[in-house]
Formats: sequence, C-alpha cells, structure tokens
Amino acid sequence: MIFVFKIIYLCQVNNQFIINYRIMKIYAGNLHYGMTEDELQKIFEEYGQVTSTKIITDKYSGRSKGFGFVEMPDDAEAQQAIEELNGKDVKGRNITVNQSIERKEGEQRGGNNRRENFRRNNNYRNNE
Repeated sequence: MIFVFKIIYLCQVNNQFIINYRIMKIYAGNLHYGMTEDELQKIFEEYGQVTSTKIITDKYSGRSKGFGFVEMPDDAEAQQAIEELNGKDVKGRNITVNQSIERKEGEQRGGNNRRENFRRNNNYRNNE
C-alpha cells in the first residue's frame, strides 16, 4: 500500500481559518533592535495577509538579534512585499527582505567546528 500525504497548513487570520498548501516564509534582516513582532506584522500587512511573525532573540539576554521571519499565505502578495520592502528604511535602518531558504535536516548552521576539523586535518592518532 502506498500512502501519499500532502502537507497543508491551517492558519487562523482575523478569526478565519485558511487552508493553504504552502505558506511563503520571508526573512527580514537588519531590523532595529527595538522592533516588536506587532510592528513587523503591520509593515508586512500593507501588502497582504500575514499568518505569523517571529523576531529571533538571544536565549540568554532576551535581546533581539536584529532579524526575524514573516509567513504570508499568498505567494503574489509575499513577492510584492519582498520586492518593495527590500532596502527600505524602517526605523532608521535599511532592512533586508528575501524569501527564506529552509535548512535541510542535518545541515550545519555555520561555526567552524574546530574539534572536528582538527581531527580530520591532522589525523593525530596515526602520527605517533
């Protein structure tokens, strides 16, 4: 037996449930550190419906890291927001806006992983 599943998203926007097969996730960078999720949502709502906003914060200090993500259910509205908001001055900063790229499972997020590089490059156990 073969089962085929389609991923659908059920989102609530303005007390209405929207069923969508794909929601565009948008990266917003170089944000003012004092910007709230509500302010970010209002900026993007000028271009269409916004299902969610998230500003990334430091887990220890709680301070904004200066970037966040916005999800919009309509690709055309999301694309228009990306084109018009990228480079726009918001709270004294030129924000960067583009489509978010989903990380693949197991993909590393940067850093130089010194311990693993040392083991791989020096082969220290075989040089005795």
